Amino acid sequence: MSKPAALIQWIDERFPLTANWKAHLSEYYAPKNFNFWYYFGSLALLVLVIQVLSGIFLTMHYKPDAALAFGSVEYIMRDVPWGWLVRYIHSTGASMFFIVVYLHMLRGLLYGSYRKPRELIWIFGMLIYLCLMAEAFFGYLLPWGQMSYWGAQVIVNLFAAVPFVGEDLSVWIRGDYVVGDATLNRFFAFHVIAIPLVLIGLVAAHIIALHEVGSNNPDGIDIKKKKDPKTGIPLDGIPFHPYYTVKDIVGVVVFLMVFTIVVFFMPEVGGYFLEYNNFIPADPMKTPPHIAPVWYFTPYYAMLRAVPAMFGSQFPGVIVMGAGVVIFFLLPWLDRGKVRSIRYRGPLFRGWLYVFIVSFVILGWLGVKPTDFLGKVGSTDLEWATLLARIFTIVYFLFFLLMPFYTAIDREQPEPDRVTG
Repeated sequence: MSKPAALIQWIDERFPLTANWKAHLSEYYAPKNFNFWYYFGSLALLVLVIQVLSGIFLTMHYKPDAALAFGSVEYIMRDVPWGWLVRYIHSTGASMFFIVVYLHMLRGLLYGSYRKPRELIWIFGMLIYLCLMAEAFFGYLLPWGQMSYWGAQVIVNLFAAVPFVGEDLSVWIRGDYVVGDATLNRFFAFHVIAIPLVLIGLVAAHIIALHEVGSNNPDGIDIKKKKDPKTGIPLDGIPFHPYYTVKDIVGVVVFLMVFTIVVFFMPEVGGYFLEYNNFIPADPMKTPPHIAPVWYFTPYYAMLRAVPAMFGSQFPGVIVMGAGVVIFFLLPWLDRGKVRSIRYRGPLFRGWLYVFIVSFVILGWLGVKPTDFLGKVGSTDLEWATLLARIFTIVYFLFFLLMPFYTAIDREQPEPDRVTG
């Protein structure tokens, strides 16, 4: 026996290395008809690794102190060898993480990856999404620039709108009566320790649950139903390794090309990835003319602004904003269709899905802009941007709330017995 083989045998006697390799890679049979949309799951895992590694290097020089935080970021950018590169990798990675996760979620909607028996996979995925939002929120304050400071101020103050406990809750989150040093320290702790630990655990649970029930595919059929009677291997399945590990390398190379272009040539992306106001030190005495969150939060921010305040409280808007995220958890039980994949869905589901995508994109665009950028509706005090946000917020929720009805009566095509490629 060779020395490498002896080493692996020694490890296997103490840890299931080979067994896990077979269970999750070489003998995990995935559908043979994966397409472009199936790159984004592995790309999300890649970006998670990039963010963890770049974050570790940033914490070596960052100081979570209100008096020193902005200066430490400038020190990283100007004086630390390759510090500017690490900082831009991390900031670009934050936005790219949400891009690949949103596309990964869209693939789930297209091919019904939330349907039985994959409900738990979908729930784990949505919990990962919530953790990403929390991670981005806590990290948003750390540069201690104008937009990060005032954006955090606005978001934290939303918790004050919760009846009865709002004021105490917002003070507890801030750690003080205003966003300050205590807030920065606790946000730093959540961003670099607490949330990443939960996130990594949820990613592991997501993958384990996926490999337990098997991957979905563009046809939406279960490949485990058709197996070779002798070997028990799915007839329409191929080993994940080496076939899809090699295929994913193509996606990784293309992704890294785009990622590198952004990092080296346009890290701010016109102010969407890095806001220009964030290159100005935080000033509690000077409010920016327009405060808006980073682009990946703006659809929900537009929902918040679309809901009028009641009795001087913004709590109804907070409820709508939160419901816009939480309602995704209900998808497995709202969809009453008989098929999974959009390939065999009827015109009702297709139409509603396209309208939902358009409404989400427009809400994101409206959330970036000030409410008065389109002017007012006639002689009223209502702005066009607010009116549009209300319309598309309603459309957004109708996609989910009407789903049990339009999926039940939709004209669907029968699924094939085998994958079609």
